[in-house]
Amino acid sequence: MAEEKKTKLVARHKKVAFYGVPNESGEVTYCRMPKFTQLNQNKNPITYDRQYVDEPFQQSDVTGYSPSIAYAFDYYRNFPVQEDIVKITDGELIGDDAVRDIIVVDVETGTATKRPYSVIPNTEGDNINIYTYSGDFKCKGEKIHGTATSTDNWQTITFTEDSGTD
Repeated sequence: MAEEKKTKLVARHKKVAFYGVPNESGEVTYCRMPKFTQLNQNKNPITYDRQYVDEPFQQSDVTGYSPSIAYAFDYYRNFPVQEDIVKITDGELIGDDAVRDIIVVDVETGTATKRPYSVIPNTEGDNINIYTYSGDFKCKGEKIHGTATSTDNWQTITFTEDSGTD
């Protein structure tokens, strides 16, 4: 009889997002995204829908995806990720100036996916008690699979792309 694998529930805080913060020379540091109150992913499937004349129902096929991540955070000064998003928002940056890589890491396994996203600001200051920002990160390119490692307890990471060979 085959040995049964033990199941384990994955806690939300074990899937951590890291944001590529560029410095003045263009080098990128992947920093943990602290103090976010929302970081939920939407796959936004693109479908081909049709109804055939001889059937009483509609059929759908997924033909692509346009992933996005809704974000919201309480604004704390001196967190590099938040400072960069505020810079994009307040500076009303556009095009490539508002594109950042986000890497989602399973910190228990080290598996990671990296994708470029456009930072799309939406609202700011909509909480009476604390200054907040919200918006969406919208897909800007292909997903890259890899692994992540950290030497500072998952505050920053190094991403290594999978080689594509097994």
